[in-house]
Amino acid sequence: MRVKAAKPRLVRVKAAKPRLVRVKATKPRLVRRKVAARSERALAAPAAEPTKLRKKLKLRLDDQPKLKEKPKLKEKLKLKDVAEQAAPSEVERPRRASDRPSRTSDKPVADKKSARPGGAKGKSAGASIERRPGRAPLREAPRVVTLPLPMLPPPRRATIEERSAIIEQRLNAQSEDFRRRYIDSLDMSWIYHDSALEGVVYTFDELRAALAGPAPLVTDSSLQPTYDDIRRHKEAIAYVREQGENKRAPLTLDCMKKLYLILHPEEGDLKTVKYRKDIPQHRLYFHEYAPPDKIAYKVRQIIDWLNDPETRKTRNGIRIAARAHYDLLRVYPFPNDSGKVARLFMNMLLLRTGLPPSIIHSTERQRYYEALKGSATTVLQMVQESVENALASVEKLLDEHETRKRAFVS
Repeated sequence: MRVKAAKPRLVRVKAAKPRLVRVKATKPRLVRRKVAARSERALAAPAAEPTKLRKKLKLRLDDQPKLKEKPKLKEKLKLKDVAEQAAPSEVERPRRASDRPSRTSDKPVADKKSARPGGAKGKSAGASIERRPGRAPLREAPRVVTLPLPMLPPPRRATIEERSAIIEQRLNAQSEDFRRRYIDSLDMSWIYHDSALEGVVYTFDELRAALAGPAPLVTDSSLQPTYDDIRRHKEAIAYVREQGENKRAPLTLDCMKKLYLILHPEEGDLKTVKYRKDIPQHRLYFHEYAPPDKIAYKVRQIIDWLNDPETRKTRNGIRIAARAHYDLLRVYPFPNDSGKVARLFMNMLLLRTGLPPSIIHSTERQRYYEALKGSATTVLQMVQESVENALASVEKLLDEHETRKRAFVS
């Protein structure tokens, strides 16, 4: 049989906790009493010493004949003895702590703490400081009040009409060569972007070759219709400038028909030109057109609205031109190039009011089509943006030219 070994028992011995010995601190009162007693002894002991020293000095002065030669020293000592005899009680009586003058160094430690301005809790430091009667009270520093600066009104921004008038003056001050180059560049840009809105994109070489003075020799016969279209567009722009300068000339249907006949001379003359007779199926503009039987009435209505004096009183030049352009495209009077005619007619109205032409950029083509489907407000916004862009570009061109001219002169 196996005998199980007994498990050793583990005896836990509790560690004795160290006893904390409390040492009583010396009481501050006993310390203060001891310090006071020592100070009284120190003050009382030297009070008897002067009399003994003076008696010894007297004996020495009487014995030594040399001191007789100095009557001043003897007189001083006699005066001191007389003063001491006159007040024997003060010399003989030992001094007390209450008779001594109060000094901060003689006070106990607790009194020193209370004498500090920040020692007493709950009281402000300024309350413990007493003002001396001989000094005047301190004056407070004067307060500086900062007043707000006057708000200057912002500088008035020049209107579009004012900017256009200033640009016209600056252009007239330039040389003839500069003005000619500026107009050629403007016409080329005008033709390019206006034709691109209709889906026809010209190259720079085609524009330069078509607009370079007289009709050039065309080596490729397929380019002849392109050159003819560019030249007709240039002729229509010249007619718009001519009518824009003649501000007193009345606006009639013939002005609009003339623009169409310049672009399409094969349509006849002013008397034989005809409006659109159907609604085209393949077209660039997908907004609603007026029915053919109402084209003449709606076109006449637009011209009457433009000649109404009330229209000019309530609207500025940009609003009138943008609205006429929008209404004409909603009518779409001619079978071809009604968009070009409407934009040329709009720029004619702008030039009459002293504003630059509105050339809508070709990159805005899709936005332009969407605006024609909606309200006239979007079209007005596009026209205004294009006028402002035209003014900014001309101002930049004039600034650069004048800067170069000043640098060349200097």
